[in-house]
Amino acid sequence: MTVTPHLVALDVDGTTITHAGEMSPVVRDAVRAVADAGHHVTIATGRSIVATTPILAELGLETGYAVCSNGAVTLRLDPGLPEGYEVIEAVTFDPAPALNLLRSERPDAVVAVEDLGVGFKVSAPFPDGELQGDITVVPWEELVADPVTRVTFRDPNGTAEDFMGLAERIGLHGVNYAVGFTAWLDINPEGVSKGSALEIVRRHLGVEPAHTVAVGDQRNDLEMLHWAARGVAMGNAPDEVKAIADEVTLDVDDDGLVPVLQSLL
Repeated sequence: MTVTPHLVALDVDGTTITHAGEMSPVVRDAVRAVADAGHHVTIATGRSIVATTPILAELGLETGYAVCSNGAVTLRLDPGLPEGYEVIEAVTFDPAPALNLLRSERPDAVVAVEDLGVGFKVSAPFPDGELQGDITVVPWEELVADPVTRVTFRDPNGTAEDFMGLAERIGLHGVNYAVGFTAWLDINPEGVSKGSALEIVRRHLGVEPAHTVAVGDQRNDLEMLHWAARGVAMGNAPDEVKAIADEVTLDVDDDGLVPVLQSLL
């Protein structure tokens, strides 16, 4: 029996790996089996390039595409390239208006702007382990000086509900944003999401829209789940994410990604 190649988009944190940062061997094996069967497995994550490449390596994904920074950065994977990939798209925006507005409301929060392929420039240190790559503390003026692919606004003492209320109250215009499972707000260029980047990947691959699958667990996955013909929410996803999904699988701690992948074999 031949398998019609699907574009299979997978979120990382809370989907492919647990919130403790661990990847189950059965999840890794299921991803490999789907890729080996001829499907186009595409990681689609809010992570930076630096934080995504170790996941690609662990999964053995050396060819194809990967979507980073919530859709602002798209990579073409090629083991023949010096770094194993090339950036084929990086969409930037002016972070100053949104950051200055947020700072006026939450002056105690910390901010990170992505330094593409390197790490982050930050207003102050983030909690240990939350950012990967080279982390450099810089003055506020440097944070807002240049166009960037993504901004992260973080209050270690706040909650996700605090940030959802903040975003709704002040109104963030000219950007796309998503609140994480903690007081973590990712800001991207307007119109840019995992879904918009995956549509570009789909066209590059020549996959029909009906043959798209996406699995995710957070608010930054909403557009991706809408985009896919089959959008699957993890069991650990917030109710608003489950509500727009075509189906809901098990929790990440119960290897909920596995039955979804096995259904493609």
